[in-house]
Amino acid sequence: MAPKRNRREFLQTTAAAAMVGAARPGAAAPGKPSRSTNIYLEKLNLRPVINGVGTVTILGGSIMPPEVVQAMAEASRHFVPLEELQQKVGDRIAELLQVPAAMVSCGAASAITVATAACIAGGDRRRLQKLPDTTGLRNEVVIQKSHRSGYEAQIELVGARLVWVENRAELDRALGERTAMMFFLNKAGPQGVVKRDEWIRVGKARAVPTFSDAAADVPPPTRLSSIVKEGFDLVAFSGGKGLMGPQGAGLLLGRKDLVETARYAISPHGGIGRGMKVGKEELIGLLAAVEHYLKLDHAAEQRRLEVRAAHILDALKAVKGVDASRHVPEIANEVPHVLLHWDEGGLKLTASDVVKQLRDGEPPIAVSLTGEGEVRISVWMMQGEEHRIVARRLKEVFSARPATG
Repeated sequence: MAPKRNRREFLQTTAAAAMVGAARPGAAAPGKPSRSTNIYLEKLNLRPVINGVGTVTILGGSIMPPEVVQAMAEASRHFVPLEELQQKVGDRIAELLQVPAAMVSCGAASAITVATAACIAGGDRRRLQKLPDTTGLRNEVVIQKSHRSGYEAQIELVGARLVWVENRAELDRALGERTAMMFFLNKAGPQGVVKRDEWIRVGKARAVPTFSDAAADVPPPTRLSSIVKEGFDLVAFSGGKGLMGPQGAGLLLGRKDLVETARYAISPHGGIGRGMKVGKEELIGLLAAVEHYLKLDHAAEQRRLEVRAAHILDALKAVKGVDASRHVPEIANEVPHVLLHWDEGGLKLTASDVVKQLRDGEPPIAVSLTGEGEVRISVWMMQGEEHRIVARRLKEVFSARPATG
């Protein structure tokens, strides 16, 4: 039996709910834009939002730096053999990250799918053409119940069967001649009964490839290579989150034979991953993003984010009854956030009220709700002085204190 939804899935749902309607023209009269005119308003009358959620797909991931945009524009002006380009880009990224092999996928979800395909095929690219028919092949993927991510469908696409376990004894019983892969959700590592080191050891002892989903787990930059060096056979990262590359790109890193097989499971080849096309622009764009990310002064970037968070925290000190605190997640999205908590009955204002008023205001501001009913604000993807706008709007919302329905 599949486990119930975990906290990650809840946060994804509440973040999505918080953003529905944020950019609708009818959510509030656009009037004269408070920020510079942009293509979304000009062509579609769609209002961009201030992103106080983070690198979530539903808001477009991240903002690509000029170097990445320029590289993609240059790539768009030439024709090249796509298979050779994928190989060379992968080789270059592997060299930069000091891992055995790398490939660019169509997002981190695609990396999960083609990694599973490669493991089911046992590193034999000829078997890929059978999928999703797994007759005669190892097709079971073992996952801890506490590692449910909401992306298990990406595994099942290739004909895999999920086997859920809760502890070491169940893991030992689950592994057998049908096991193709052991899936590990990196950010859920602390919650699992079987920790990462033990997960890796068991996989190696039983000759079963281990996979780590680390989609949103940079920064820190060292994680791009450390998970492979810890012993995981394969690891996936999003290209459009912390790396600030094309949103439709991802990275699959790790064991050379499996990465090479996974590359044949994706476009321009036929078969199970044909629809997961990565264009020449995304390939060059993600390479440029990796190069850019590795050159960044990450300490300076952290200081810049701390200044943003501190400004919001300072602004809310004057708001009576609101407890504002700084929070940095343990693994994924390891950047400063601001958490807001208050007595909803005392202030006559619910967390949902605050989220709605922010999203319906001018400019629209997207923030999320936590599983504990707090308002969570990420300063990571805010641009320029947007943190000042967020601080001002929060003070306005709490000062109004409308009665709840």
